[in-house]
Amino acid sequence: MTPIYPPPLQPGDRLAVIAPSGALRELDSFKQGLDLWRSWGFEVDVPATVGQKWGYLAGRDEDRRQAWVEALANPDYKAILCARGGYGGARVLERWQWPDPLPPKWLVGFSDITSLLWGLAKQGIVGIHGPLMTTLATEPAWSQQRLRDLLMGQPVPSIRGLGWGGGRVTGRLLPANLTVATHLLGTPYEPNLDGVILALEDVTEAPYRIDRMLTHWRMMGKFQGVTGIALGRFSRCEPPDNVPSFTVAEVLRDRLGDLGLPIVSGLPFGHDGDNAALPVGAMAHLNGDQGILAIL
Repeated sequence: MTPIYPPPLQPGDRLAVIAPSGALRELDSFKQGLDLWRSWGFEVDVPATVGQKWGYLAGRDEDRRQAWVEALANPDYKAILCARGGYGGARVLERWQWPDPLPPKWLVGFSDITSLLWGLAKQGIVGIHGPLMTTLATEPAWSQQRLRDLLMGQPVPSIRGLGWGGGRVTGRLLPANLTVATHLLGTPYEPNLDGVILALEDVTEAPYRIDRMLTHWRMMGKFQGVTGIALGRFSRCEPPDNVPSFTVAEVLRDRLGDLGLPIVSGLPFGHDGDNAALPVGAMAHLNGDQGILAIL
């Protein structure tokens, strides 16, 4: 499927904020992110539903589902910005019906927003795996600029990590939170993984749980069509104290290193640090020898 890029944003465009996952708690950082978007010249609407709480979710499923469909269908909105991650995106996708027609527009977020980004990617629409409203203000200037450039149709520089070898490949880039992506396997929202460069990150998962998820991918044969793997940050994934364990780096080497694919680790995206925006479903080039991921 040829990637469908939403129209580039222009100053003055109207953007919508939604909270499809966890309840919003980081009010100060949310306001800082909102102020930054507005300083870039965009009109940003924050509906009252963004502040709803239902347990650990940002409102009941039907309310979050309705907010997303309204943002997608409203022709005034040129992009959709996600308030925060957490958990709940998959519940929005349950009993989900795409608007018909489905206008291509940017969706921006990461972590739990993987579920919605992958859902859009299966429809052929490119989204942005990148900073949330609650994390944008803490990003370094280069990362903020990268997000703006991608949304406004400008080229962005390559990012660099540690090359594991394996040569060079070109493929469709699918960034994701590993935990969220693992729980999309076998559902209607699992994209076609043939010819894909997977870009994976995670947070607060013990090494044995990372092992369990990657073993699940292996046993399902999901790596067979994948053409390359780009690894971001696996933060706060240390083993418990006084428990025999591999490190998360050792688990990644053990579970991925024998796949015969170009792999690059240590790339600057994910939680708890620089989170370079990556277009979901766009074509990319991965150099496993030099440790480079480039967006085409």
